[in-house]
Amino acid sequence: MGKTKKLSAVKNQVNASELLAEAIIKGLQEKKGHDIVVMDLRPTGSSVADIFVVCHGDSGTQVDALARSVEEEVGKQIGENPVYREGFENSEWILLDYISVVVHIFRREQRDFYGIERFWADAETKRIA
Repeated sequence: MGKTKKLSAVKNQVNASELLAEAIIKGLQEKKGHDIVVMDLRPTGSSVADIFVVCHGDSGTQVDALARSVEEEVGKQIGENPVYREGFENSEWILLDYISVVVHIFRREQRDFYGIERFWADAETKRIA
């Protein structure tokens, strides 16, 4: 693959990750997710994901609703399902893994306890109003 094609493929991946993150944010906003944070991990050199999207809900019921809203919105806008999903059993911390973007939806207590934003403090962070 030539240098130009590689650069184009990288740009397409960046755009795809950002479009996916936007759909995720919309799903979180639909169900009133609190303190939505987008963490761009690309500058850190991490291969975990390009982007983390983090938020919290007030109850297990809201955490569950937030996750389902994200799945619905991403499915509608982009036509993708998470390749991995975990945490629906107790709805304390639900993780939706879309490979390039990983969504972490917490109950407030769990978010404070695990401190994912502190753990990835070197990521470029943007708070969504």
